[in-house]
Parts: sequence; C-alpha cells; structure tokens
Amino acid sequence: MALEEKREKRPPVTPMMIEEEAALRNGSRGLPPGPWAEASGPRPRTTERHIAVHKRLVLGFAVSILALLAVTMIAVLLSVRFEECGAAADGSPRAGGNGSISGAARQPPSTGQLPGRSEEETRGGEAAEEKKEEEEEEWQRRRELPPWTRPRLPRHLRPLHYNLMLTVFMENFTFSGEVNVQLEVRNASRYIVLHAHRMHIEAVRVAEDKLAGGVRVARSFLYPQTQVFVVVLNRSLEVQRSYNLKILFNALIENELLGFFRSSYVLHGERR
Repeated sequence: MALEEKREKRPPVTPMMIEEEAALRNGSRGLPPGPWAEASGPRPRTTERHIAVHKRLVLGFAVSILALLAVTMIAVLLSVRFEECGAAADGSPRAGGNGSISGAARQPPSTGQLPGRSEEETRGGEAAEEKKEEEEEEWQRRRELPPWTRPRLPRHLRPLHYNLMLTVFMENFTFSGEVNVQLEVRNASRYIVLHAHRMHIEAVRVAEDKLAGGVRVARSFLYPQTQVFVVVLNRSLEVQRSYNLKILFNALIENELLGFFRSSYVLHGERR
C-alpha cells in the first residue's frame, strides 16, 4: 500500500491532448485543426505582383513582334517605291536584246532618252547574225564547239596588261569606256573572245605595233548565252607576237548587283 501511494498521479488523457500530439509528430506548429491552423499553413509563392509582372512581359513581347512586322512592311514598301521613283527620275532606257544601248550615250541627252537604232544598224545586225550562224554550222561540221559557246575562255591568248578609262554620266546613269589590252599569242587563231555582258560596243581595233599597222576586223558580236564578246579577224594572229586590242563601249549603270551598278542612301531625309 505504501508503494502504491508514492506513485505520481498523471492527469487523464483527453481528446485534445491526442490531437496535439499527432500534430507535433506531423511537423506542424502543434495547433489543432481549425481556422487558426489553416491561416498559419504555407502559402503559394505566386503572388499578385508576380502575375502582374508576367502580364507586362507578355504584353511587351507581343508589342515588339507587332512593331517588327510593321517596320518590315514599311521597309518593303519604301524599297518598292524607291525603285519606281528611281526608274521614273532616271529616264534611262531599258536594254533590249543583249542589253545594248545606242552609241549616243557618250553625250548625255537632255531628255534622258537614248535614240533607237537606225535601219542600217538593224540590217547590219541581221547580217552579222546570219554570218554567226554560218560559222556555227561550219564548227558543227568540224564536230567542234565554237570558242564563244564554251564555258571557259580559250587559252590561245594571254592578257599582259589592261588600261581602262571610264566616263560616268549621272544625269541618265550611263557610262562610256575605253579599254586597251595587250595580248600575247600562244596559238594562232583569228578569234578573240573575252567577257562582256549588257554592253554596246562602238568600235574595235586590233594592232600589232605602230610600224606593222592594224589587223583588219571582219566583224564582232556579243554572245549573251555565255556573256562574251567575240572579235573575228580577217587573218590569224601570229604565234609569239603581242597585239593591242582597243575597244570603245558604253552601257547603263545597272540598278542591280551586276557589273557597274549604283546604290543610294538617305541622309537627313535626302536620298543621295
């Protein structure tokens, strides 16, 4: 009886004590379930401020895309408009056939238009075409390709020196030029083939030296298929001799990335 009286008297276990013990084991703050426990629980990280920032970012991205599209459309419209205005202001003629223009382009006309070809020039061109076709048929009978139809220039001539002079007319965007080429003959031939495209050839001269005089040119023509200019001589050039080829020409200053072309820029609202 004495031992039993010395034992500590524990308070009775109540349902509230059981709930608190369970809450402590689960890692919570030990609050019983109820409105206070729900208020003290973890809140989500996404707040109203974050949502507003996200909305602003999405809106800014959409506005930047629309601005980029608008600037692109304006640039395309301006480039098209500039090409139309440039074509109207230039007054420069459009090349026909192989892109040649009249020899009168050496002196810029006041109206900006170059005169057309005369009847004699037209007849001469038709006669040259007939001769060219006859020569091509002759090469076909030999079962060989003409030198002006081959993808590479013939190697019977080797250029030693070029001397080029140009005169530019900004009024109608044309230019004229003169080129002197010193040639070395490796293999005898009566054909001179060199690159040329969309040009009008005014005159061609071939000379050996001042004492020997010139070599007569039978005819010359442009061959647009391979973009070459062909000079046909009356006799073959002699091997190990040097000759001087002189060509006078004129053409348009192109509005595209081809040969001698033009470009522009805008400074303080003025196109230059």
